[in-house]
Amino acid sequence: MDTFVLAATSFTIAVSLMISGKRGKLYAAFSGLCAAVFISRIALFLQDYFDEEFLKKIEYWGLLAVAPSALYFFRLLTRNKSFVLKKTTLAFSFISVVGAAAVLTTSAPAAAVRVVLLGYVFFACVLCYAALILHERTLPSGTEKKRLGYLIWACPIAFAAAHMNFLNHWGANLPVVSGIVSSLLLYFILLIIAYPQLRELHEFFARSLIIIISTLAGAVILQGALWLSGKDVLSFTGLLTASFLIVISLSPTRFILRKIFGYFYPDSQDVFTSLYEFDEKLEKEKSLLLAEMAPVMAHEIRNPLGSIKGAAQYLQSEAATVEQKELLNIIVDGTDRLNGVVSRFLDYARPDQLNLQPQNINAIVKKAVSVMAADSLTEKIILIQELDETLPDAAVDEQRLMQVILNLMLNAVEAMPDGGMLTLRTASLKSDGEGEIMMSVSDTGKGISQEEIKDIFKPFFTTKERGVGLGLAICQKIIRGHGGSIRVQSIPGCGTEFVIRLKAAEFSEGDNPT
Repeated sequence: MDTFVLAATSFTIAVSLMISGKRGKLYAAFSGLCAAVFISRIALFLQDYFDEEFLKKIEYWGLLAVAPSALYFFRLLTRNKSFVLKKTTLAFSFISVVGAAAVLTTSAPAAAVRVVLLGYVFFACVLCYAALILHERTLPSGTEKKRLGYLIWACPIAFAAAHMNFLNHWGANLPVVSGIVSSLLLYFILLIIAYPQLRELHEFFARSLIIIISTLAGAVILQGALWLSGKDVLSFTGLLTASFLIVISLSPTRFILRKIFGYFYPDSQDVFTSLYEFDEKLEKEKSLLLAEMAPVMAHEIRNPLGSIKGAAQYLQSEAATVEQKELLNIIVDGTDRLNGVVSRFLDYARPDQLNLQPQNINAIVKKAVSVMAADSLTEKIILIQELDETLPDAAVDEQRLMQVILNLMLNAVEAMPDGGMLTLRTASLKSDGEGEIMMSVSDTGKGISQEEIKDIFKPFFTTKERGVGLGLAICQKIIRGHGGSIRVQSIPGCGTEFVIRLKAAEFSEGDNPT
């Protein structure tokens, strides 16, 4: 069963990458590596049920394909800057081709051939690991170095965990888990290459934790179903294995079915919408309805507001006492404030018409800083810019993005009435064929409580005495309109940081990682 888990996992990853539409040599190389692992492991698994000589040959061919596939993948992962060069991969490919021809005529015992081939694969993996370490040491401090560092630690940990059953020679009685551990390592590598936006180790653990929790929940459900039906309950390992295979197979299966149904029934995409996703669809419909109603409501409110303000201003000129003028000033100020609320409501409700053009994000940040620096509110504020000068362009609407940055900076300044540091950072996250830009605005102000932070992007939620509560909601809408994301993290009494992620406009394979 352990062998089958690795076979099923590698097959699922290979198929997922093939059908997901992700382009780039790195994805193709990892898909090919997983396919080679699948071929060797499924052939070995089937040998327990079918005593056929050709299954052994298929297993040998799969193992022979793993070595050059691993070298090619790690050569791309290190961007051709390690000692695992093209000639090394070609040499291993030649050896594998010769070996594939040799196994057709060999009469050596299967166990001996398997040991030799596993040693061959192990040697290739050692080369890959050494190349990864040397490449990671040459990288400057940054996201790429950190992510590859995680992989450098994960590989020996996985190797040790996969071979713990050797302790059985001293009476440890441990199960064979090499296939399960190898599956987890393949999934971790998939996260490394497919999600360049993941930077911290806890983010990788969070994604892995979703798989683990789903697997445990599935195992409990399977065990309960077997118990209710009066069937023999599987072993705990068997239940976990079955549940894990179901969990990792759901996404590619749904994707394939969506493609098939989309071809024959173009209007039937709603059949793939879960009950929970219908809420999201309902929210989109509400947004469309709001966009239609907002201009009508604004017109109906602004007309009487204009009349009220005009009348109050006329009466101001006729007022006989100071008290009367002050009361009329309150009316004028109130109408101006209501008009401002209506304007912001319109900004939030109306669909964004973005003029997306390739722009240098650093230039926009610098322009926003110069605008804010001219404001007297920043007299006690220290403005810090930590900008990545290798930042690629991004397709953005300059004016709308400027609006977001200025709003976040203004909020930060207001959170530091006694002064503090306002820091703007940019960074580039790159992977093969695609990338992302990170921009953050952080302050050393009073921070936001955990109770408030969950509602901070909700319309009309505000902690300010005279706030409208639409500023951050509009910021989130603008960033989402760019296909990006915005999140906030805060420690009360220490400060707040808003992090924006946007897709880079274009990447080339020759770009250096940061």
